[in-house]
Amino acid sequence: MAENEKTLLIADDNQDIVDILETYAKRDGYKVLRAGDGFAALEAFHRDAPSLVLLDVMMPGKDGFAVCREIRSTSDTPVILITARGEDADRIMGLDIGADDYIVKPFSPGEVMARVRAVLRRLAAPEAGKTDSVHYGRLYVRLSDYVVKFDEQQVNLTKKELEILWLFATNPGKVFSRDNLLSSIWGFDYFGDARTVDTHIKRLRAKLDAMPGMPDPAWEIKTIWGVGYKLDLKTGNG
Repeated sequence: MAENEKTLLIADDNQDIVDILETYAKRDGYKVLRAGDGFAALEAFHRDAPSLVLLDVMMPGKDGFAVCREIRSTSDTPVILITARGEDADRIMGLDIGADDYIVKPFSPGEVMARVRAVLRRLAAPEAGKTDSVHYGRLYVRLSDYVVKFDEQQVNLTKKELEILWLFATNPGKVFSRDNLLSSIWGFDYFGDARTVDTHIKRLRAKLDAMPGMPDPAWEIKTIWGVGYKLDLKTGNG
């Protein structure tokens, strides 16, 4: 889908903010949906299936965290949270519940649109000729529709957990620092706490380790102390 065919849902109870973001979004060629509270945001989301959601945290009805959780229960549509609260705990919670980015007010509308473009680029389909799946021994990962299987059994991962696993699986043996992972998965302009990386790695390992037949001696996500993480393969791709 071309960028000018994409639809943004902008949900904020401050109509001045919605107005200015709508102006910038339309200037970039996006169609815009508006919502002034959490219930209206969910109604618009389920009715119109936007390409990306810009979601204020402090909204009446349902707050942005609750709306994001509900979206994530059924959809991988990217969500960017916008809030006046910049505490690390709020940022980490927002990312942990599945948000793709977190922007603190006051912000530049141009910066918001740059982050929208960055998130949509990261989630774009693989280029022609490039595979969207990897298969290492008993592990299979397909990025296009967010499928992970171990011994043909579905593994239920969050969007971010799968993206981390995909990054490791397509770069076997490469060590990624926490900053590398924040940049690659959450975006170059995310200024959050690297502890969110550790949290996601811990949950990813726990879900994989819970699968029958684990641990798998062919591969493991290893901690490189003082550096970061890597996927350590004992066998080749196949």
